[in-house]
Amino acid sequence: MPVWRSAADGTGLEVSVGPVGDTAEMNRVLLARRGEATVEASECLDDDTPARVTRFPSADLPDFVREREASPVRWVWNDTTRWYPALLEAGVRVERCADLRLGHAVLRRSPLVDQAVLVGEETPGWDALQPVTATDPALFPLDDPADGLDPVAEHARHQAALAASPGRGRLGLLLAAESSGALAAAEMTHTGLPWRADVHERLLTGLLGPRPAPGRRPPALERLLAEIRAAFGAPGLNPDSPGGLLRALQTSGLPVSDTRSWTLEQLRHPGIPALLEYKKLSRLLQANGWNWLDAWVRDGRFRSYFLPGGVVTGRWASNGGGALSVPAQVRPAAVADDGWRFVVADVAQLEPRVLAGMSMDAAMAEAARSSDLYQGMVDTGTVATRAEAKVGMLGAMYGGTRGESGRMMPRLARSYPRAIGLVEAAARAGERGEVVHTLLGRGSPAPTGAWAERPLELGEPPDEDRSTEDRDRHRRAWGRFTRNFVVQGTGAEWALCWLADLRNRLWRLCGTGTLSRRPHLVFFLHDEVVVHTPEHLADAVAEEVRRAAAEAGRLLFGSFPVDFPLDVAVVGSWADAD
Repeated sequence: MPVWRSAADGTGLEVSVGPVGDTAEMNRVLLARRGEATVEASECLDDDTPARVTRFPSADLPDFVREREASPVRWVWNDTTRWYPALLEAGVRVERCADLRLGHAVLRRSPLVDQAVLVGEETPGWDALQPVTATDPALFPLDDPADGLDPVAEHARHQAALAASPGRGRLGLLLAAESSGALAAAEMTHTGLPWRADVHERLLTGLLGPRPAPGRRPPALERLLAEIRAAFGAPGLNPDSPGGLLRALQTSGLPVSDTRSWTLEQLRHPGIPALLEYKKLSRLLQANGWNWLDAWVRDGRFRSYFLPGGVVTGRWASNGGGALSVPAQVRPAAVADDGWRFVVADVAQLEPRVLAGMSMDAAMAEAARSSDLYQGMVDTGTVATRAEAKVGMLGAMYGGTRGESGRMMPRLARSYPRAIGLVEAAARAGERGEVVHTLLGRGSPAPTGAWAERPLELGEPPDEDRSTEDRDRHRRAWGRFTRNFVVQGTGAEWALCWLADLRNRLWRLCGTGTLSRRPHLVFFLHDEVVVHTPEHLADAVAEEVRRAAAEAGRLLFGSFPVDFPLDVAVVGSWADAD
């Protein structure tokens, strides 16, 4: 398995590339649309020299890809959402790709890239290119802005930018992992998360009552509404109107300035319990009620669109159905098929462990040897209680410098100087208006606004004049953002490497059948994965999940000893994993 060493950038990072990263001996095939019904395939040797160009009808693409997948190949295309869904519909699974849209977004914002090498006439078009989330799995959308962009030239720019970068090894791994994530996202949409509509309907009926007529509230909400109106003496009150509800609360003498549930929980009034229950059930109805079931569950599957890189830190987003915020109330409806099981895994305290690894803080890594890192901090004598450890670490990563978290900071800084020093340095850089980057090179957005027009020089204190208080407030807020960006973004990179390696491990685990008949990923959220697997392979899948997590740690942190323990459950319903 090839190994590269990132000696030029001074990190000492050593990774084994394997199926996630780039491999020098692997040929690339660059796919481009030429006209409405023609595909051009440019096959490149390992040094990116074009060896052969083939044109064929787009209808023949699945057969072409299926044949070439018999030997190692990396497909290069403008955007996975434009190519892969139709291949999946044709029963073709791709092992590796380079997604130029996602790669462009990473390289454009990375401070490790010389933009003069990357930028060309088509750069604004690539900057504006968006993923496709249409339900029609046709090979190409009509009137697609991607058709006016040259993927061959863009790929050449990417290669030149990587070659000129001092962090080319790290960035290469990030681009490969991001592209693998795009393949996994398309596959999860294609296969869907098993979902029992009958179970979901029973849950809704049990909580809300029978499905109401359009425009009417369910019985449970009608009952609570009557209680709320009576308690507040407001017969016309509509709790779904924030303004009307706020006025009713204030008229009742309650000192509130908003209607958030957290605010209401602090109040004492006979109508508050019914109001909180109403808000909870109303959220369920709006987010995951009968309309959600009609719109997003088809053929026994919940299918949303997962968007890798949808958040500036590199975390995923989703489009449709709220896939990344499925509440516990309806998770019992996620039921594995007969003869199948779910393997659900999540990593404990991912971000603090990532911080230990990226800072190479040996003392913090020692605490991370415990399955509960916060308890490990107690056991090593850093703090007295687990609660103090958690509050202190969250404050360090999110910028909590007051109250209990602020009180913990000096103690954490003494015990973990490298880890705390890293986030403090990121915060100061943000306050100066600088761009920071993750371990693999994803860059933070450049700050905007009047405060950023004259960044602070290194070592320069904030202005003391009262007229600059607002500017200083914005600087501190941006420093809190950059402090967390480096940790959350590197955590997203670890999770991408975990996902990418696991995806291929699952494919190799079972030698026959299409994607949906083998163990396959059906859900991914930051630090959690759900695999749908034949029951007889469940234990093997659980072991591969653990091995992929260990590999992700090695890819990012080399031989530095930081552990990423997983909570793994083999269950029939997603809800049973909680």
